[in-house]
Amino acid sequence: MRNTAHAATDGSNEFSRGWTVLLAGLLGVAFGASPIPYNVIGFTAEPISAELGWSQTEILLPITIFGVIASLLAPVFGSAADRYGVRPVALWSLALFGVSFAAIALTPSTDSPATLYTYYALWVLVGLVGIGSTPVTWSRAVNLWFFRHRGLALGILLLGTSVAAMIVPRIAVWAIETYGWREMFAIVALLPLVIALPIAWFLFREPRPEERPKAVSGAGGRLTGVSLGAAMRDYRFWLIWASIAFIATAFGGAFINMPRILSLKGIDAQTAASVMGILGIGISAWILLGDNVTFPLAAIAGFLLGFAAGAESDLIAYLAGRYFGMLNYGRIYGMLYMPFGLFSALSPILYAQTFDRTGSFDPMLVLAMGGFVIGGALLLFVGAYPETLPEEPDQAPQVALTGAA
Repeated sequence: MRNTAHAATDGSNEFSRGWTVLLAGLLGVAFGASPIPYNVIGFTAEPISAELGWSQTEILLPITIFGVIASLLAPVFGSAADRYGVRPVALWSLALFGVSFAAIALTPSTDSPATLYTYYALWVLVGLVGIGSTPVTWSRAVNLWFFRHRGLALGILLLGTSVAAMIVPRIAVWAIETYGWREMFAIVALLPLVIALPIAWFLFREPRPEERPKAVSGAGGRLTGVSLGAAMRDYRFWLIWASIAFIATAFGGAFINMPRILSLKGIDAQTAASVMGILGIGISAWILLGDNVTFPLAAIAGFLLGFAAGAESDLIAYLAGRYFGMLNYGRIYGMLYMPFGLFSALSPILYAQTFDRTGSFDPMLVLAMGGFVIGGALLLFVGAYPETLPEEPDQAPQVALTGAA
């Protein structure tokens, strides 16, 4: 066990050693494939519907396609980060995400089934290449740089989602109003390509073994942790998984449909962009019910909705590292990210189908309140962190996780 003096010294050095990596990771999260698609697609619903006559469900189906593909590939990209290092996976995926997202601007202008299928195919490409630019990769490096202040560091890293929510919707609304919805995709793609990628290229890396906090490695200096199979045999893995699924289902559709929800309440696109920037929890669904929604109430709802989603994203990274270790972090985080990506992707279709059939989002907002409550309550049963984790890879499947006394 480390002595107190060593722990204090180790903790005080974490930010001095890792702040540049944390900054690069924050920008990578902000302008990567996790927040950007969700922050722009809601603003395309009205202009696409006006030009091509597509339904709300048809317009939002691409985000479901993207999310399903991304969630299924998250363990693959996480495994690649474990095996080859996080830097090449994150940088290549960020670059390809920017290029593929810009390519959506090539959607044809003819009103035909081919246009719809081309639009969907371009979103498939974004899902295939972009998942490595999500917290699946960035959080692995931050977990390796920080231990004593890991919670704070991950919180700062995942502020990137709030940075995106403050910046991206405003850029998207301006680009759509000035140039059009197709051009908006190319303009927003400059954020990962021109800002995040160059900074990450120079600043983002994993620590060398001697730079890691002592608690991250075992006595032999190697990373500790359990295998993916051992993690999946632990009940805590499935409690976290289910919690993420409930909250993602409640959050995803409400967030993406926020511009349309507010438009139905008489709030314009620029104001909706402000609400998206404020970002939040289940009470937001109650606030958005009914017809008497004003900007202050909408702003409170947006804040609470973003708060809930941000806390859940932070918890995935933190709990994966603390309960299951860093040895197979990418694989385990990828599996825990799967319900977040999958149910966040399916949720907009549930909201859109509700709107297409009833003319209102209110029934889904009622269900969302329950989803937030259940998802949060499940985490109360996860239990204490394990006292020790195995160091040798071939020992991981045989070691059971034991809670701290």
